[in-house]
Amino acid sequence: MNCAVFGTGALACALGARLARSGHGAVTLVGSWGEGRRAIADRGIVVYDPETTWSVRVPTAPLERAPHPVEVALVLGKSHQTASIAPHAARVLSPSGLVLTLQNGLGNRETLETSAGSGRVVAGVALYQATLVGPGAVTVVPGLVILGEEPGAEEILRPVARWLRAAGIGVDATPHLPRLFWRKLVAHCALEPITALANVPNGALLEEPELHARLLAIASEVGAVAEAKGIDLGADPGALAVQLVRATADRRSSMQRDLDRGAITEIDALNGAVAAEGRRLGVPVPENELLWRQVREREGRPAPPEV
Repeated sequence: MNCAVFGTGALACALGARLARSGHGAVTLVGSWGEGRRAIADRGIVVYDPETTWSVRVPTAPLERAPHPVEVALVLGKSHQTASIAPHAARVLSPSGLVLTLQNGLGNRETLETSAGSGRVVAGVALYQATLVGPGAVTVVPGLVILGEEPGAEEILRPVARWLRAAGIGVDATPHLPRLFWRKLVAHCALEPITALANVPNGALLEEPELHARLLAIASEVGAVAEAKGIDLGADPGALAVQLVRATADRRSSMQRDLDRGAITEIDALNGAVAAEGRRLGVPVPENELLWRQVREREGRPAPPEV
């Protein structure tokens, strides 16, 4: 399969490098980050796996010059970039191609569907620990890509799953993607903004009582919104958040790194989207609302006084 990977960040480098190394089709990383594209053009993507370090040459392109036609437009950009990516992802598809999003946060699939159409967008969850250590360089603890099984999509998903597996990417599928998605959302809504605002490594959320209490409160609110939507998480929300903190204790969160470099974070698609859902469903979410406002204030784009 030929593929356009939309994104040049950690997960895009981690998965794009594996797809390119496999040789099962042409792979191009597409994005607006010039420094990242230049670094990849100069020396390829450098991957620090647990057991080895390797690199692979991967072509890159800006959004407006994304290659086409492709069988898969793999969208891995930040959630605030989805609206600008959507028309280009739709434009490059072959007649039978599809858009696959593995992004964090709420609303990405719906945004992509406005350009590609509802029958051509598939969602999944990437259970990967990928951290960008420099432009085009990423440390990776490999995990699974889990695709959402949907009625009528089996014939589309089967070749995509085979293609990913051929690249050495673990793949599974589930008819319960909303549960898995919200389990991940609970953990990231709790971990990301607290560490970003407090400027601490992830593990501090288990060591400092005040931060730990806030972690659990935020996770509980997100879990309450999921319950109101009829989604059974199958676990205590606080335990899901703690599990992610323990697995990444020595790391700095993605949102913290975004704030450090003056970039827009994914707060709108995480706590902001949860707060909006809470208001819509009549579920109190004051901690998520507060974190949304605090992070946007730190970014320099304050939220409206009343939403």
